[in-house]
Amino acid sequence: MGAIPVQRETITRACDVPAPGNGCAQTRTVLPGSPLSPGSARTLVRAALDDWATSGLPGTEHLSERLLDDAVVAVSELVTNAVVHAGTEVELSFRLEEDGALLVEVLDHHPSRAPRDGELEAPYETPEYGRGLRLVSRLAESWGVTYRTGAKTVWARLPAEDPVALKDDIEAYAEERALERGLRVAEILAPEPQRAERERDWLNRGALSFLAEASDLLAGQLDENLVAALAGQLIVPRLADWCAVWLEDEVAGRWGYARSGDGDSGGGWAVDGIAGTGPRLARVWHGSENLIEELRRALEKEPPLPPDNHRTGPVAYPWPGDALGRRQEHGTALAYRLIAGGHPLGTLVIGRADLLRFPDEVTGLVEDLSRRVALAIGAARQYARQATISRVLQRGLLPGAVAEIPGVASALVYEPCDKGGPSGDFYDLFPARDGRWCFAIGDVQGKGPEAAVVIGIARPWLRLLAREGYRVSDVLDRLNQLLLDDATEAADAAARALVGPAAPGDGPQTRFLSLLYGELTPFEGGIRCTLASAGHPLPLLLGADGEVHTAAQPQTLLGVVEDATYTSETFELRSGDTLLCVTDGVTERRSGTRQFDDGDGLATALAGCTGLNAQLIAERIRRLVHEFGGRPPEDDLALLVLQAE
Repeated sequence: MGAIPVQRETITRACDVPAPGNGCAQTRTVLPGSPLSPGSARTLVRAALDDWATSGLPGTEHLSERLLDDAVVAVSELVTNAVVHAGTEVELSFRLEEDGALLVEVLDHHPSRAPRDGELEAPYETPEYGRGLRLVSRLAESWGVTYRTGAKTVWARLPAEDPVALKDDIEAYAEERALERGLRVAEILAPEPQRAERERDWLNRGALSFLAEASDLLAGQLDENLVAALAGQLIVPRLADWCAVWLEDEVAGRWGYARSGDGDSGGGWAVDGIAGTGPRLARVWHGSENLIEELRRALEKEPPLPPDNHRTGPVAYPWPGDALGRRQEHGTALAYRLIAGGHPLGTLVIGRADLLRFPDEVTGLVEDLSRRVALAIGAARQYARQATISRVLQRGLLPGAVAEIPGVASALVYEPCDKGGPSGDFYDLFPARDGRWCFAIGDVQGKGPEAAVVIGIARPWLRLLAREGYRVSDVLDRLNQLLLDDATEAADAAARALVGPAAPGDGPQTRFLSLLYGELTPFEGGIRCTLASAGHPLPLLLGADGEVHTAAQPQTLLGVVEDATYTSETFELRSGDTLLCVTDGVTERRSGTRQFDDGDGLATALAGCTGLNAQLIAERIRRLVHEFGGRPPEDDLALLVLQAE
């Protein structure tokens, strides 16, 4: 195939949005970086070319079955290459030029990796990346790679005339095309017959790089079903014709299949007619897509029952010949138990047709790969468990519902940055005695379990002190002392028990807390508000006339100075007045070197909300904060809007 070209060799005319009666045959879409994308891309190509032909768009008079087949294969290979080796979203576009040539472009966001060049490996290796760029280069008139900042585009121009047909050796061409086009596209992508000596040569030279690449692909996956899907894509067709992944029911904690009194199916596998909770067939993958569903139905009837020991395999598995048709009636299948941390997680089964025994090199390589798959599944499950614990913990740290205050409309935005762990931000709005209503919005130093412990202390004590009749300043005085005394040391020790032992010499650490706390007392004609800010972004008061000013004075963080004394301020909210309380996730939202509140940015944004109700103000501030930076927020975000009605 030669060196990979790295710039566009063919200049093509862009086509603007078509006007009625003057259409342009082009399609563009974005596909996720998942194993399902190549199949979606093939379906899209077929449907688009059919629609173009039906509509009679310019250039469609040159469309042929040959060009349709070439387009399906080229798009499938380019999208597969992008999904496997980039792992990002894939932008697919293709358009038909006036001379009938089809230009295909596949863009990914991993420009540092060049596409795989099939000529760099032995002919046997071509199936490792599908038929890849080697096949695309034969089908295309020209192709290449275009690099842009943060993106790489692999493109191919498929001519209306078949370039292979122009060869002098017509018989050789006919034989090759019969192989490539006599089958359906899914069968074109299926593995070629593999020769043992070439297989051994590849295993000797390429096994380590394959395992390293597989580890990169599996690392960091947070969904066990996606891990199972990736395992299938890694194995088929490079190592086997098909594979399946069963996952053990983690809730049941066992396989749940008993032996039949009449005997078993041999090799330690379950038999039909046995009830119980067993492994779930998470993924079935075959080089020929039209065999997957039938194979799945057959495999579901014989779920694996590994032996009691923790041996990772391989173990013989019954060949599902009836599901694979006459061409694959006989073959060999092996099962590998997926074990991580001493816990069985599932089973990986591979199969190859017309083979009496897998070569030892293949079985050893798949066993190494199965360990990596098991580790990835174990990591995904650990993340899922931690995310569930964090969600439960977070629900316990926040009020189940925000209280409704007579004469006051309220709106809340709460967006933790880390969806998998407890946030450092918290809020509360609750009734106290004597017709008072209290509100709080705070931010704990750090995140995770340690922050959760501090919130778990602060929020209940706020409610207790408020309901005991303590004034706003007194509540902050006592909460400050609480964060400095032995209760915080005990909480710190509990947090360390969750995240690991303390380093030698480390003692209990004080947890700082910024807090805005206040109380509202309705009276005839308005709302009386008393509040205090302890190291927290100052609240802003928006008058009905559009004027904005701060509503408190800055004071020391809680948990810093032992003898700190806090003061409060009192003012009245009249009809239409709005109080905005935020955490530093709003004021310190960054865009380059700038912050959202630079130059009184938050006050300016609030002034622009004059005349809006509480809910609209909260939503507008949230949207402005998100739009301020080019990336998603990197800190927790919370804001509370209180508006006198």
